[in-house]
Amino acid sequence: MEQKLYEGKAKIIYPTDNPNILLTEFKDDATAFNAQKRGTIEQKGEINCKISSVLFQLLEKQGIATHYIDQPSAKQMRVKAVTILPLEVVVRNIAAGSLCRETGLEEGTNLPFPLVEFYYKKDELGDPLLTRDRILILNLATLNQLEQLQNKALAINTHLKTFFNDCKITLVDFKLEFGLDSEQNLLLADEISPDTCRLWDQSQSEESDDRVMDKDRFRKDLGNVENAYQEVQTRILSQFKLTINNE
Repeated sequence: MEQKLYEGKAKIIYPTDNPNILLTEFKDDATAFNAQKRGTIEQKGEINCKISSVLFQLLEKQGIATHYIDQPSAKQMRVKAVTILPLEVVVRNIAAGSLCRETGLEEGTNLPFPLVEFYYKKDELGDPLLTRDRILILNLATLNQLEQLQNKALAINTHLKTFFNDCKITLVDFKLEFGLDSEQNLLLADEISPDTCRLWDQSQSEESDDRVMDKDRFRKDLGNVENAYQEVQTRILSQFKLTINNE
């Protein structure tokens, strides 16, 4: 294995013989609260890599351009090299997490429309919520790119909500990252997994912590984190197979 280009909280990036292709390795490490809480989730790397691979393929079939190429091994994904925009694009369908803390909305409140928010990817600042004009002043994206991000995020939400609903899972909210390839095309990048999505089991009571199927189990010390991730993977793989077979 060549020397790594970059190591983050959840993934390691390696170069390949082709400068336009990178190898992403998913880690079992778990972090929360801007890495103030750390731990390990057994088989998280393999699970998140597989889930992300499947969901990228699903979105590609719906016309969403992603950095995904293929999955050469259990914990590794080959991807197109992109320059990541320093923005986290968060889409919310139901009030939870920081939205409740910052607005007073009760957790579980269905939002009248999907809410798209932009956060500054800067750990030392605590990844703050940004307005459009702050993004432009900081030169983090152009006005055209912001419009593309908004439209792509809403389209992705539509496709993922439908797919997760077929898995008997409610897509509460999720985080996306995008990057620019060598031709300045905006591609969906990073990952889509229980690490980056808030997912609730539709078969469980709304009042029960058992409905939580994502990293909130780690954040809130709810236990059975590995089981929740594995259950999400099982349902996604089963539904993806049905989707492919029905095409």
